[in-house]
Amino acid sequence: MPLNKLRNIGIAAHIDAGKTTVTERILFFTGTTRKMGEVHDGQATMDFMKQEQERGITIASAAISCQWKGSQINLIDTPGHVDFTVEVERSLRVIDGMIAVFCAVGGVEPQSETVWNQADRYRVPRIAFINKMDRTGADFQAVVSQMTKYLDANAVPLHIPMGAEEHFTGIIDILDCKAYVFRDFEQYETDVPDEYKPKCKAARAFLTEKLADFNDEIMELFLEDKEIPGELLKKALRDATLKLLITPVFCGAAYKNKGIQMLLDAVLDYLPSPIDVGAVVGIDVDNPSKSHTCHPSPKEPFSALAFKLINDPFVGQQTFTRIFSGTLKSGMQIWNATKAKHERVGRILKIRAKEREEVSEATAGDIVALIGMKFTKTGDTLCGDEHRFLLESIFIPPSVIELKISPASRKDQAKLGEALGRLTNEDPSFNVRFDDETEETVISGMGELHLEIIIDRLKHEFNVESIVGEPSVAFRETITAEVESNYKHSKQTGGKGQFAHTVMRIEPNEAKGYEFIDKIKGGSIPAEFIQSVNKGIQKTLDRGILAGYPVVDVKVVLIDGNHHPVDSSDMAFQTCGSICFKNGFMKAGPILLEPMMKIEINTPDEYIGDVVGNLNRRRGKIEAMRRYRKGAQKITGFVPLMEMFGYSTQLRNISSGRANYSMEFFNYTPLPKNIQEEVLKKLAVKI
Repeated sequence: MPLNKLRNIGIAAHIDAGKTTVTERILFFTGTTRKMGEVHDGQATMDFMKQEQERGITIASAAISCQWKGSQINLIDTPGHVDFTVEVERSLRVIDGMIAVFCAVGGVEPQSETVWNQADRYRVPRIAFINKMDRTGADFQAVVSQMTKYLDANAVPLHIPMGAEEHFTGIIDILDCKAYVFRDFEQYETDVPDEYKPKCKAARAFLTEKLADFNDEIMELFLEDKEIPGELLKKALRDATLKLLITPVFCGAAYKNKGIQMLLDAVLDYLPSPIDVGAVVGIDVDNPSKSHTCHPSPKEPFSALAFKLINDPFVGQQTFTRIFSGTLKSGMQIWNATKAKHERVGRILKIRAKEREEVSEATAGDIVALIGMKFTKTGDTLCGDEHRFLLESIFIPPSVIELKISPASRKDQAKLGEALGRLTNEDPSFNVRFDDETEETVISGMGELHLEIIIDRLKHEFNVESIVGEPSVAFRETITAEVESNYKHSKQTGGKGQFAHTVMRIEPNEAKGYEFIDKIKGGSIPAEFIQSVNKGIQKTLDRGILAGYPVVDVKVVLIDGNHHPVDSSDMAFQTCGSICFKNGFMKAGPILLEPMMKIEINTPDEYIGDVVGNLNRRRGKIEAMRRYRKGAQKITGFVPLMEMFGYSTQLRNISSGRANYSMEFFNYTPLPKNIQEEVLKKLAVKI
């Protein structure tokens, strides 16, 4: 397949906007499937996990290929629930273009904004599809306005819906001034009805005016009041979309099979091929000031990014990989630049949701699954031996909620450990740690649903029954004052002893993470032991000091120390660095940080007072309130996660089930002193 005929696209949206239904219709109309699976009856092709079918939601992103008008579309359907936002994150890192789906009733919803911002981070060109035009309350123009107002999308409609709600009968294409109606699975072209002609003319004039800002030829014709050909408008629109200057907006009703063929045409017309995206740039492994540029061609040096791992019961671990340049053949040895290790590719599979087809080679632009990779994880760069470089990795949001887990029977302890190891490999937003003091396993993730799915998978995929504690907040630890810490580590046990001496300054490093600075002069600590001190501190950061939570945002400056020509060793300096840091940390005003969540609540007007009052009692802060739709408001604000357990039930009660909410992690903020004392008392920790 020529590269200009290839489209790697993703479908992303708020939960329940209809992403998976749109995908199912795309697969049907491209002839990839013969029958349409529905989300509500658990038969969707892309929702093939048992947990997805039971809940009627997408949990894991799924990849599939289809053909349309001589072009190949590699499609990734992503989850809409905020707990699985990492699935969207890693998909957006490897796709070239995106279809953003909006509900014609709900409009721009909380997760719509999240995925839009994620797409901005990776500069992904996108088109918008306003779905569910047949639903009561559908308002095409209101959603277009919200896109421009809340997403800064510069949304430009290319469709005019003919009617809405139960009277939604067809779509007018503004560019070719034709109307399309739909019966059964067929699309029929007709002339624009007289009553829609003024609207069509005004919409085309609006589109022309927008494009004149980005195209001189259109500007000249526009100023001279001359007719502008549709092909010129289409070319200018494609250029503006690829440069993220404009978002073309289309409409339809996927469940009723309306508008899908037109959406497929739009994917080919306005979303980029790998050639449009252009070269990827990597940083040289040995010389970070040098960069490598790889163009999307089978003849260029090989470069790829691993973006997802799946454990398949039939073929073992599958490593989903996007190839940016070069050619990959089965049996080939490649270099994992992130892990600095060689990998040998066993088999290469083209994926069709849960089906797979083995191929002997894959080239630039392909998204494939590799079998036989031993070291590769999510976000790792794969390249050839002759050009070793690192590509931009994938942003992984921090986990904010945790719970204790143990096997139902002692004999399953090893089985549980192995299963959790596999799940952390698959999902970088899921973490596992073992608490040495309490001898308990603690798992952490993005939300209650995220961990619920993990527990369910342990039971059904890995046959491990587990006992689970109550969910708790994943706090962080940091300091508020600057201190100097001095510690001498000396042990004599007969024969060679242990000796190390460090003096370090520990200071707050707000929102900058951990930083280690070496200020040793005169070789008081030999160069080979300075990294040992750093290593010892880093091990301590993970385990926590105040209450066993990870330490963040501290700067350590190593200013002095001493060594012994015989008794000093790597281990002695690791131990010394760790104890010296712990001692200083406890004197530097240690505090706990709590996860603050950004929350959006949609509620009918009559419940607004109760909803706001309830949020205030949970230490929430209201940022803004705006009209959501007629008779309803959207409240945005910030609230501590520890106050939000059981909120969905309470919100349902105070709004008679009519309000809904969505929240996502925003940042870590200091825990109020009185609450910190309560938390530490519960953990039996004395400060």
